[in-house]
This record gives sequence, structure tokens and C-alpha cells, in this order.
Amino acid sequence: MATDFQQEIKDLRTTMTSVREVTDLSALEAQISDLETQVAAPDLWDDQEKAQAVTSALSRAKAEHERVTGMDARVDDLEALVEMGQEENDAETLAEAEKELVKVKKAVGELEVRTLLSGEWDEREAVVTIRSGAGGVDAADFAEMLMRMYLRWAERHGYPTKVMDTSYAEEAGIKSATFEVNVPYAFGNLSVEGGTHRLVRISPFDNQGRRQTSFAAVEVIPLIEQTDSIEIPENELKIDVFRSSGPGGQSVNTTDSAVRMTHIPTGTVVSMQNEKSQIQNRAAALRVMQSRLLLIKRAEEAAVKKEMAGDVKASWGDQMRSYVLNPYQMVKDLRTEYETGNPSAVFDGDIDGFIEAGIRWQIAERKAED
Repeated sequence: MATDFQQEIKDLRTTMTSVREVTDLSALEAQISDLETQVAAPDLWDDQEKAQAVTSALSRAKAEHERVTGMDARVDDLEALVEMGQEENDAETLAEAEKELVKVKKAVGELEVRTLLSGEWDEREAVVTIRSGAGGVDAADFAEMLMRMYLRWAERHGYPTKVMDTSYAEEAGIKSATFEVNVPYAFGNLSVEGGTHRLVRISPFDNQGRRQTSFAAVEVIPLIEQTDSIEIPENELKIDVFRSSGPGGQSVNTTDSAVRMTHIPTGTVVSMQNEKSQIQNRAAALRVMQSRLLLIKRAEEAAVKKEMAGDVKASWGDQMRSYVLNPYQMVKDLRTEYETGNPSAVFDGDIDGFIEAGIRWQIAERKAED
């Protein structure tokens, strides 16, 4: 069937109209103008912290503006290419237009999803914690596979990450790991990844070659900012220090620089060991602790405790995604029904389809509750 370019382009323009309305380009342009005025001030760098915040905000605002206007330009270019191919009855040009149409539809869809991220915390950076669940050594190995998956996803997009803590399992894999994804909207994107993940495969750790099912839990929370107000009294914190270690218990630090911080009233525990000093690990642990407690506080105020990422059992009955490597190849999200038959690509960070489907599902769920 021949591609109906006219209808496809009309649909793209309709979507872009919605994107522009949500983005509010006029307000964004006014924000850019104001930030440019602040950046031009001769005394800006007298306060380096403020200067970095202003320049970062300007960079983000310009990137957001370019994302929308640049996409409008791509749709215009596509329409011009189609018109040229049709006027000259050039099959080669029309074939090129079909390929470009696929790319533009994908890009517009991703931009549309981005505009759906309007929750209170969506624009924040993210703190991701992965814990092995039921399944023994296979679960620990699975947890490490998931950690690599998310780090590769971030790498594919050029997003900076920072591993804050890794607790290695005795035989293989990890017991748990915590890392940051330091880019705006990281939380909005990755929040849909929170939950129990299930792996089915022939266990590489079973000498009888039996199929094994294992689980891992993924928790995603927004990274706290200095402007957020969450004070934690010293007497509510228990702080233990210990020696950082790597795989197999090998010491990677000759001093007790690692920090385990426990919030006594809630039982929330945060461990940090990847910084060079105890002071740095303590500061990092406190920031993650504040993020978790702030999210708990807001959840309680909104009476949505059930949505908290911490209530993940990582066992049978509550999984949100299955990764099946045997007897067939399939990764399927059980909430959105989105699936792919290429687990290797998924474990190499190709998870944008799952994230986009998850965001659309999440928005639909919120609308249904309202």
C-alpha cells in the first residue's frame, strides 16, 4: 500500500501543535531572554554556585526550545521532499521520503512523550537503586545485568551517570547498587522502570543446565535539590562506617571510608562507598537519604504511599517485566503489553520503547484515577 504522505504529515503537524501548546514557546523564549541577561552580568561569577545554576538553566532552556523548533523544521523539510518527489514522479526521492518519515515519526513521538512529563518531580535527576531478589546467585547476576542495562541506556543518550554504591555478591553479580543519572527529566523517564523485574533462562551457574527464574527490584527516586527543605535531626540518624570493598571482598580502600546511614524512625538505609573519603560518602548518603525521605513525606501528604518505589518485593506475583531467554527470546512489560524479541539489545540499553510505553501507560493510569 502506498504511503499517504499527506495524512502522515497532517498527523505530525497535529502532534507538534499539541507539543508547542504544552511547551509554551513564548514563555520559554522569555525565560531564555531573562537568563541571557543574568549571564551577561559582569558580577555573575562572584557567586560561582549561582553562576553555574544560571548557565545550566540557560543551556537546558535553549536545548528545549531547539528540540521543538528543530522538529518543526524537520517536518517542513519532509513535506518539501515529498512534494519534490511527487511533482517529478521520482521513485527514489519518494523512497527517501518514506525512510525520513519513519525517523521523523519516531522523533516526534519521543518529543510528545517528553511533554507528557509534567509531574511534580519529573524534571529532576534520578537516583536508581537495584537489589537482587529471589533466585540466589542468578538473581545477583540479573541485578548486575540490569545495572549495566541502565548505564548503557544513559551512555547511548550521552547522559552522565555516577555510581554511588555497589555491594557485590559472593559468587557473582551484585546484592545491590545505587547510581545517579544526572540529566533533567531522568526521573520522569526512569520512574516507570521502578518495580520487580523477572529473568527466565538456563542458569549459567547450574551444572545440570536447568532453567532458573530469578528476580531483581528497581527503585527510582528524584534527586533532591539544595532548594528543597527536608531537615533530618541528628538524633534520627544512625551512621556506621566500614571499609570499602570490591568483588570478592578485595579491599579497595585501606581506611574506613564507606558510610551506612540509617534513618531510625522509618528504617530507611543508604550506603555509600564509591567516594574517596568518609566525608564525601557521608555527604552523598545524606543527599540520597533526604531524597527518599522527601518523597515519603510528599507521598504521605498526597495519600499515595502505595506508589512509593520502596514497596517492591522482588519475588513471584508482583513482577512488572519479564526477560525470557529460554525456551524463547522475549522481553515483555506486563503493564503496557509492550514487547520485543531481542533481549540482547534490551540488555545493551535499548529500552526507549519500554520507557515511552510506560510513560503513556502511567499518564493513562493517572487520568483514570482523577
